[in-house]
Amino acid sequence: ELGKKLFVSGGTIHVRIKKLHEMGVIKGTRLQVNLRAIGYDVLAFIGIYLEKSSLYENVAKQLLKIPQIVRLNYTTGSYSMFAEIICKDSGELRKILQDDLQHIKGIERTETIISLEESFSRPINVSEVM
Repeated sequence: ELGKKLFVSGGTIHVRIKKLHEMGVIKGTRLQVNLRAIGYDVLAFIGIYLEKSSLYENVAKQLLKIPQIVRLNYTTGSYSMFAEIICKDSGELRKILQDDLQHIKGIERTETIISLEESFSRPINVSEVM
């Protein structure tokens, strides 16, 4: 598909993509999954306040053990960390908030924001950057 758009062979595209992987420019590829179609109805964001910023790495390691947390960022502003979480239902979200997050040493408190709808999600247009 890229080859057709760029008027080069598929093999050329394959070689260039392989080089970009080796250089670390491309970290991987993803499928865009319709989460509701596979039973995940709750997407939320959790603002996490840490007792001390020096606890970030230890807390991040503990959060990595919770498979429903799909993205974690170290942030400036109100929160120390900002996590994206995907759950099957509000009960699963409540369980994670009460049973898992509350027992992680270093988390002072959290604020949860539930997404009602994703308007769009798009990758950066690489052709304009390079």
